This record gives sequence, C-alpha cells and structure tokens, in this order.
Amino acid sequence: MRKILFASILVAGSVNAQQLPAGYEQLVKTATPKVIEWRRYFHQYPELSNRETKTAAKIESELKQLGISTRRIAGTGVIGVLKGGKPGPVVALRADIDGLPVSERNDLAYRSQVTTEYNGQTVGVMHACGHDSHIAMLLGTAEVLSKMQKDLPGTVVFFFQPAEEGPPGKEEGGAPLMIKEGAMDNPKVEAVFGIHIESWGDLGKIYYKPEAFMASSDWFTIKVKGKQSHGAEPWKSIDPIVVSTAIVQNLQTIVSRQMDLTQAPVIITVGKINAGVRPNIIPEEAVMEGTIRTLDSRMQKEVHEKMKHMVKDIAAAYGATADVEIDTKTLVTYNDPKLVKRSLPALEKAVGESGVVPYHWVTGAEDFSFYGTKAPAFFFYLGARSPQTAQENAPAHHTPDFKIDDSKLDAGVRAFCELVFNYAATANK
Repeated sequence: MRKILFASILVAGSVNAQQLPAGYEQLVKTATPKVIEWRRYFHQYPELSNRETKTAAKIESELKQLGISTRRIAGTGVIGVLKGGKPGPVVALRADIDGLPVSERNDLAYRSQVTTEYNGQTVGVMHACGHDSHIAMLLGTAEVLSKMQKDLPGTVVFFFQPAEEGPPGKEEGGAPLMIKEGAMDNPKVEAVFGIHIESWGDLGKIYYKPEAFMASSDWFTIKVKGKQSHGAEPWKSIDPIVVSTAIVQNLQTIVSRQMDLTQAPVIITVGKINAGVRPNIIPEEAVMEGTIRTLDSRMQKEVHEKMKHMVKDIAAAYGATADVEIDTKTLVTYNDPKLVKRSLPALEKAVGESGVVPYHWVTGAEDFSFYGTKAPAFFFYLGARSPQTAQENAPAHHTPDFKIDDSKLDAGVRAFCELVFNYAATANK
C-alpha cells in the first residue's frame, strides 16, 4: 500500500510533458512495421553473451543507414550517437542484445533454430528474455529521432549492450565493461533510461517503481575442506558433505533471523553442490554454489559479512575449513526518484495515464544497475502478454516456451522518444 501511494504522489506532483514536433505520430506509425520485422529477425538469429558478432553488425548497419555515427565497444557492443539540431542535454537509451543457451519450443515461423557450443555442450540459442524486442525498440527509436534531428534537443546516445546475461567464464562484459570503456563519458551522459519487455504484463502497459526496483545479484562459491576416509569408517573422516548440509541449513537463518525483512527482502539460494566420486568414499572436499539477492545495498554488504563468518565458524565446529568467494554480478537496480517524477508525464503521453502502473520491487536482477552509479537512471517494464493469455499462464522468461505479443512494441518507441524530449524540456525545473 505504501509503495503504491508513494508512486501516486509522484504522478500528482509531476510537471507537464514536452510536446513533440509535428509529424511525430506518423513517424512512429511508419517505423512500427520495421520494429516488428527487426524483432523477428533478431529472434530468429540469436547469439550468446560476448558472441553477438552478427547481431552487432546488423545493428551497426541499420544505424549507419539512418546517418547515426557508431562505434564498437565492449567487444560486441555498439554505441550510436545522434546530435540534435538544438542545444540540450546528453541522454542515453539502452538495449541489451544477447540470447540464452535455451532451445526454443514453439511453432513460430521465426523461431530460433540456432545451436552453438556452450560449456563443452551443444545447446540451442534463444532470445528467451526478450532482448530481441529491446534491440528492435531502440532501433525504432533511433529511426524516429533521426527523422526529427533538426528539432531534437541535445544528444541521444544509443547503447546496444552485449552480455547482460553474464559474460562466459572469466571474461569481462556487460554494463561494467561498457562503463570501463567510456560509454557514460564519451559523450558525458546526464541521464540513462532502460526498458525490459515482460511476458506477464498487460499488453502495452508500463510498470515502474521509484528507488530500489530490481535486486542485486551475487554469486557465491563455498569450498569445504575435510578429511577423506572409507565410507565404512566415517569416524576417521571429517565429512565435508555433512558440514555442507549444516551450512545450507544455517544460511537460511541469516534470512529468517538476522536480517530486518521489514526493510527489504533477502534471498540466499544454494543451487549446486558437488562432492565425491564414489558412494563408498567420504571425499575430502565439497563445493557449493549459489546466489544472493538483496534490494538494499547496505543489507547486501551485511549479508556478505554474515555469510563469511557463519560458514567459517560452522566448518571449524566440525574440524573442517571453508572458504567463501562472493562475486557481485549486479547492483540493486535503483530508479532515481527525481528522475522518475519528471519522467512520468512522458510515459503517460506514450501509453496513456491508465497505461502507467506503479509496481513492486522484484528479485530478478539487471546489470543496467551499474549505469546508475554514473548518472541518474530509470528502468521500467513494458507488458507484452497476449490478451488471449491469462496472466497465470504467461510463459516464463528464460524458458523454452517464452513468447511475447510484439504488436505493441511501438509503446517502447514512444516511451523512449517522449523521455528524450521531456528530459530536455525539464532540465532546469
């Protein structure tokens, strides 16, 4: 209740959105069929993180045809820069471009039939999280804005970012590498906006939340060292499997007994345990891997410290040792409240007042969060569930059955265009 009321107050206190140039509506209508065509092309030919070579080439080609200058970044990323005919701020718009190692399972004419090697296995590749639609909407935005260049205030920077799903192995990638290579500094970005398609959301509606919106994602590895023995003589061992089970159980007490969950949710999940080679040998080592999700940066650090102390102490109580490694994959995706407030009128113009819906925080994660460390950021969702599909039956992201209705992708184009003009118009307010 409190979160919804806060969002409503933001709407009531917002300034009016900027009027776009004459002919804008027709430009969006003309671009929409291309947006759908682009989306289906990228859907049919997906590529994994840091391997988006053909995807990047296609994006680059389309931007150059629009007269937008481009440069490569973060390996397979593309940045386009469109300088407007009027003075104004520098605004960045971001789309992620990578697919997932998932084999598509449907009868779409444009379904992916791509396969590749991943972790030593032959796997299918699929845009199972909607990044194909993100690319298409941003290309559509670039087309519309390029046709209004003389009326465009300031500069728009288009981020086509690779490896949002995570670079493979020890490779660098994603938003951190984009930032490291100067995406936010050349030119200096004053605000950055991002959009994510959602298969569960009402078609064409936008969902948002000020402040913390999506969780941080930390991946951890716990290595427990014990003493190996014959399975018939466990008293001669220090059993790392027994120690690991104690650790798994007690990690949940960090969530249930040590964190103030009235402030924000916390999730600790052990998703993988590997130990031993034979049923009759107690092994020397057990390795656990898992993820931590938090929606408060202070609590994120607190969980890290509590985990490290707890794991070592539990291992020591059994006569074992344990090491904990925590790798931060994303930060909390934080929507700057002031930027949200000044942006809501633009989103309402894009999809109508009833189409902009206050939402709650979610435990999924996004590396868009890193851009918010360099400039005010606003990340929101766009619903793409077919009206014929009940919400409870919507196909989940990251699954073979993932599917969206792409008939309202123009809503994303409109949202981005309105945000660009609105941000320039409200720069001094």
